[in-house]
Amino acid sequence: MRDTVSLPLRDRDQAAHLLADRLDAWRGRNPLVLAIPRGAVPMGRIIADRLDAQLDVVLVRKIPSAIDPELAVGAVDEHGNRELAPWFPRARTSMDWVEQQTAGQLALMRQRRAAYGPAAPVAGRCVIVVDDGLATGSTMASALRALRAQRPERLVAAVPVASREALELIAPLCDETVCLAVPPDFTAVSRCYETFPQVEDAAAIALLRRP
Repeated sequence: MRDTVSLPLRDRDQAAHLLADRLDAWRGRNPLVLAIPRGAVPMGRIIADRLDAQLDVVLVRKIPSAIDPELAVGAVDEHGNRELAPWFPRARTSMDWVEQQTAGQLALMRQRRAAYGPAAPVAGRCVIVVDDGLATGSTMASALRALRAQRPERLVAAVPVASREALELIAPLCDETVCLAVPPDFTAVSRCYETFPQVEDAAAIALLRRP
């Protein structure tokens, strides 16, 4: 499902409420909302509250290019499953760099899992994966693959904004995609928002623990 909204969005809160409107059919059906931390956790909290859903996180981290930290050349999940982007051979990034980045991201995810708590069960549930935007789509793709292996009843990807290429990448990996805007001149997720602050771990933990 793709709808058109005016960009830039005001902030993540506005984006979350707009997504919750599109996801309202899941309200009362005990869905599991999984936010990709840290940026999407405030959005996940709003969506989960609107849908009477459980909130948790799915831990996956992008592997940045050696020459551009904003460009993902792949992603790795908390179990060590790594996926490199189709354009990796052209990214001027060595496998030594990838191995180094993978090790660092795994260490970070271990710390976050310890802080966030054990993962919620996925099997047999409708799972809605939320992120604040998709540039390459590598991180969301890695999350969807990891979750599909856990046999959810239905797997939904929900994002306010994405590049066309990112949506094409993730479409085969989920049962439904909800995206509010696909700008033809997409450059970066942050440019699709008027306000796009960093989300600190303490804030994310507080939102996850809130009843």
